[in-house]
Amino acid sequence: MKSGKRQKKLGLLLVNATLLLLVLLWTIPTLGIFVSSFRNREKIANTGWWRVFPYRDWQMVREIDIQNSGLDPDGVMEIEGATGTFEEFRAGVETPDGKRITWIGNKRLGRVEVQEQVWTIDWDFTLDNYKQVLGGQDFEFKKPDGTVQIVPGDNMSSAFMNSLAVAIPSTAIPILIAAFAAYAFAWMKFPGRRWMFILIVALLVVPLQIALVPILRDYKALNLNGTFLAIWLAHTGFGLALATYLLYNYISGLPRDILESAFIDGASHFTVFTRLVLPLSVPALASFAIFQFLWVWNDYLVALIFLGGNPEFELVTQRMAAIVGSRGSEWHLLTAGAFVSMALPLLVFFSMQRFFVRGLLAGSVKG
Repeated sequence: MKSGKRQKKLGLLLVNATLLLLVLLWTIPTLGIFVSSFRNREKIANTGWWRVFPYRDWQMVREIDIQNSGLDPDGVMEIEGATGTFEEFRAGVETPDGKRITWIGNKRLGRVEVQEQVWTIDWDFTLDNYKQVLGGQDFEFKKPDGTVQIVPGDNMSSAFMNSLAVAIPSTAIPILIAAFAAYAFAWMKFPGRRWMFILIVALLVVPLQIALVPILRDYKALNLNGTFLAIWLAHTGFGLALATYLLYNYISGLPRDILESAFIDGASHFTVFTRLVLPLSVPALASFAIFQFLWVWNDYLVALIFLGGNPEFELVTQRMAAIVGSRGSEWHLLTAGAFVSMALPLLVFFSMQRFFVRGLLAGSVKG
């Protein structure tokens, strides 16, 4: 008996440790990107993001005048008890009492610093990265050599609004249509119902890539290419199969007594659907809304094909791809742009997460 309880505790401990490891593997890089989005370009290029936590670093406590000390950089020098050549002092030589002597600059115009290790922290944050990405403002960047460079901004505000204009209808339309279809398959009897539902489930295995070219040809004939209506219809068609299947599992598992009582009282199918089924199906609707919204918001391929490269209809994913292409080495802008694109999906997920598990488990247990 005790052995069984011990094995159960060990198994639970192993599962929790594995989950904790997975959470850390996902959280640490994300935290690094988040911190980097508030640091300037020079700090990102020269120091790691983990310096936001306390660490030991060498800081100057005093400076030694080369001329008055009579140091000969062409030979072996002794400074504050440390002995070494010019190259060694350039790299830094530690003294017996724990300090470090570092030669800064060249042989003729350099200086010697006496440094000491102290606990420090780097919290020099700025919002300029987000201003540059969101507002498209130009910023002056001062290089270490004193020269000033004007860096043009990347306006993502219009792309953010375009993504909202695409994601909200592309999420609401398939949910509404799929809810009607799921109710019909679950509670209405009509010829061919079984075969039609099998056909919908079979559509789940069809890759969307093979449908892009035929749909593009139809859109060209209908003059829909490059419009929001085109991408709304595309995302609706690609998401309907999963939405119908997911909602059917939930709606078919609703208590039969409640619906039959409504039918006995004279309620129509439309009344039962709007007054009973929809309010009771909120967990399933919310779980699919999370899936569909995240898929549409992060989509790049469908947007690129049906909206094209028109800057007027550019989405967040397209704008981020353009930033990566033009500013591949400017991590302060890339990290800020990444978190701008992540903000709304995270808000949607956390606001609906209480329904997420309930919706996923809908219809999985019968009886």
